[in-house]
Amino acid sequence: MLKVYLSGEIHTDWREQITQGAMGLDVTFDGPVTDHAASDDCGVAILGAEVDKVWHDRKGAQMNAIRTRKGIEDADVVVVRFGDQYKQWNAAFDAGYAAALGKSLIILHGPDHAHALKEVDAAALAVATEPAQVVQILRYVLTGSLPD
Repeated sequence: MLKVYLSGEIHTDWREQITQGAMGLDVTFDGPVTDHAASDDCGVAILGAEVDKVWHDRKGAQMNAIRTRKGIEDADVVVVRFGDQYKQWNAAFDAGYAAALGKSLIILHGPDHAHALKEVDAAALAVATEPAQVVQILRYVLTGSLPD
């Protein structure tokens, strides 16, 4: 069984495209909490309110880091998606963490980010532009079969 951690952009359905496309493969998926409000507010919901937004955000970031670190450390493959709308510093951090751990890293982004992410891409074993390509990579890794 292959354990895959899906990191990065949370505003599109790329995760669903990959998980649906990988149906029938011996693979399990994990990832961050993708409910934006829950992710932002988890720290204060569990540990108590903060007056200052900086500390509110820091509590959430630290709580999410526990989940993210565990997911990346347990993964065989880490897929990091960089979307078009927002600067995803957390995605770049996750990619760097996965690379530092020696994880098999797949980066997923559109051609508009090729220059900005050249160093991140250089650390990856594959750079895909579409979720379907990630599915094809996973299928090849698990079965050795090429796309039709």
